[in-house]
Amino acid sequence: MIIADMTAAPAPTPEDTPLSPALSGAVPLADWGLIRARGADTVTFLQGQLTNELASAGASQARLAGYCSAKGRLLASFVAWQVTGAEDWLLACSADVLPPTLKRLSMFVMRAQCKLSQADDVALWGLVGPAAQQWLGTDLPAQAWSVSRVKDAQIVRLPDVDGTVRCLWAGPADQAPAQLPAMSLQAWQVLEVRSGVARIVAATSEAFVPQMVNFELVGGVNFKKGCYPGQEVVARSQYRGTLKRRGALLATQAPMQAGQEIFLASEPEQPAGQIALAASADGQGWEAFAEVKRAALAGELHLGSAQGPALQVRALPYAVPQDEA
Repeated sequence: MIIADMTAAPAPTPEDTPLSPALSGAVPLADWGLIRARGADTVTFLQGQLTNELASAGASQARLAGYCSAKGRLLASFVAWQVTGAEDWLLACSADVLPPTLKRLSMFVMRAQCKLSQADDVALWGLVGPAAQQWLGTDLPAQAWSVSRVKDAQIVRLPDVDGTVRCLWAGPADQAPAQLPAMSLQAWQVLEVRSGVARIVAATSEAFVPQMVNFELVGGVNFKKGCYPGQEVVARSQYRGTLKRRGALLATQAPMQAGQEIFLASEPEQPAGQIALAASADGQGWEAFAEVKRAALAGELHLGSAQGPALQVRALPYAVPQDEA
């Protein structure tokens, strides 16, 4: 698994919106959903479908992984982890891509001993900041993508954002962390954008090869594992020596949404990129994680058209290789 050197990331620029010191608490993740995969062949089946390697994860590690079309375009993205053992996994994804993704994956199970279903019996919450740290105590996973367990629930630590802890909590509804301070879904979504880790939604399904949204830089692709749908395209994009599109953080005062196109002022005829995720920064404008032509990042970017709202480029929390374009 290839993970970017987070210590090499550039410092935030002065115009970056700081995180609120009060950003702390829990929120039910209404825009996420869960697929359950159970059976003796679960790991083998998922290994043949997803971009990352699951077999070595064990009970203590989650995996970020993509599910691609035959053309190497991301149909969905997952955070996947074991529930009760190697034959029982949960895959968290965007709620709006869950039904078609579940249907498509189920088509390829065939004779494998793996049953796929929507995990409606599992509640999924986001935990953030000091309140979450205090509530979890020694059960807080030590680092990003590690997993701990409390009673019947699993806690998956996501990458921190500017030092702010983020976790997924998955478990029975009657054990949910409702006693923590309530946090808005909007606040969670801002952190998700700033993390620079793409979550594929319906508006962007089949829009991106993984590298276009830095998926391999944040640990979502393993280039040494076996085949999966689109693997040849993904590998060719990695090793042919040129990656002309990458993920970037953008900001503006105008509303943004996933799927919107980005234009370069000097090239109004064709888009220079596309929004992957966007969120309102609580009165401080809007922020987005987007796929953009690398050559366009130094120019004047606009939302929706070459005459649309101006976009500012902000620093990612991890390094992007500069010698691959």
